[in-house]
Amino acid sequence: MSWELSFAEVTRAYLRDNSVVKQHIESFNKFFENEMQAIVDTQATIEPQIEGYVIKLGKIRAEKPMVTEADGSRRKLLPSEARFRDLSYASPLFLEMTQVVNGVERRTEDVFIGELPVMLKSSLCYLNGLNSQELAEAGEDSMDSGGYFIINGTEKTLMTLEDLAPNRILVSRDKDKELVQAKVFSTRSGFRGRCTVDRDKFGLLSVSMPSYSKSIELVLLLRALGLSDEEKILTVFSDEQEVVNDVLLNLESEEEVKTRKDALETIGKRAAPGQPVDYQVKRAELLLDRYLLPHIGIEENVRLAKAFYLCRMAERCILVAAKKRAVEDKDHYANKRLKISGKLMEEVFRYAFQFLVKDVAYQMERANVRGRRMSMFSIVRPDALSDRIKYSMATGNWVGGHTGVSQPLDRYNFVSAASFLKRVTSPLAKKHPHYKARDLHGTHWGRLDPNETPEGPNCGLVKNLSLYCEVTTGTNEKSVENTLKKMGVSMKL
Repeated sequence: MSWELSFAEVTRAYLRDNSVVKQHIESFNKFFENEMQAIVDTQATIEPQIEGYVIKLGKIRAEKPMVTEADGSRRKLLPSEARFRDLSYASPLFLEMTQVVNGVERRTEDVFIGELPVMLKSSLCYLNGLNSQELAEAGEDSMDSGGYFIINGTEKTLMTLEDLAPNRILVSRDKDKELVQAKVFSTRSGFRGRCTVDRDKFGLLSVSMPSYSKSIELVLLLRALGLSDEEKILTVFSDEQEVVNDVLLNLESEEEVKTRKDALETIGKRAAPGQPVDYQVKRAELLLDRYLLPHIGIEENVRLAKAFYLCRMAERCILVAAKKRAVEDKDHYANKRLKISGKLMEEVFRYAFQFLVKDVAYQMERANVRGRRMSMFSIVRPDALSDRIKYSMATGNWVGGHTGVSQPLDRYNFVSAASFLKRVTSPLAKKHPHYKARDLHGTHWGRLDPNETPEGPNCGLVKNLSLYCEVTTGTNEKSVENTLKKMGVSMKL
């Protein structure tokens, strides 16, 4: 009895200070405070096909939700009114745009670019920080947790998506073909590319990457990245006999190509057959910089770091093939990441913002051909951004081919609503068995509810976060790297 009482007290105290949707609200706050600006900074400029004309992009800001009436007046919009009038609870977005003509900057304009759906109880919401009495006056339930959106009067929540961890080496073995593969989902600024190192049953190593249809021999790729000396290549790998044997075998199979220039020409010849040699070399360099392990960097000075990373992947393949290292468990939750609301909104905003940029460039080119005066207020069409975000929120069709990401909130009762907001869905197809993915794993302990999962084809693929589970929203990798360097951590070559 005392144990039950203490557990109830702990639960009550925890829920008093921690909402069941805390991770959704924190991630959404992080998205509009930091990630939106990062997406704009990545784009930086809009360059239409007009000689000497560029548009510089500055700060983006979001105001609290507003509604525009039929007479043109604007006033604040509360969630209760959005529900009753079938409106979208959305915030207007403004972006600083500066026209640069022949190197001369004109006046900076604060342009309305569209609307962003606002999560209830987030920092952008009018309900944030209100007490029970103030919530009742605003037409809200004081026990409501928030963490959802209102789109065309319907309460919508974003499903948490379960995915394999990006930028992490995962080694698997194909028992039938005796193939060992080390793969990494290299992710950078919205781009996600699958890069793999494969070892066949004879010990030959090859690399595959996006935008290149065929696999490339590992040694050929290492030489193209700057590791052209055989002795240098050997020193990068460990002294394990199996590793040395496989590396020597691959070096012997690539004796014809010795220099970095020859390696780039060979790769370019395969990537762009029939083109001039200069073009082929540039094409090969573009592939290595942009599509090979982009999470390490896309600059020329990180090619050597990419070579060392490929060597680590190859070494793991060899050790797994020699049964000196176990394959990675894809179902281990350390190898999983959860995409919560803020990350999902970041994906759809980046997608919609690219359409806005293309539309602005097109409108500028059309106005220039017609000889019209170019005003950013008349050029920018806010619907280009707003419609795509609202379409994804209304239909659930998301970037990357995911469906059912946005779903109407289950209001059958209070507990069902709380459970729905903590739901986690797997991207795996429900029509396939996926026995291991559906099984209860030891690393689910304390993170996922072992009992709450639907019956039928979705069993084990749709899960729920446990009551005390907390999901972190991530941090900047550069700050971690700088801290490690200050502590004296270095890479010895």
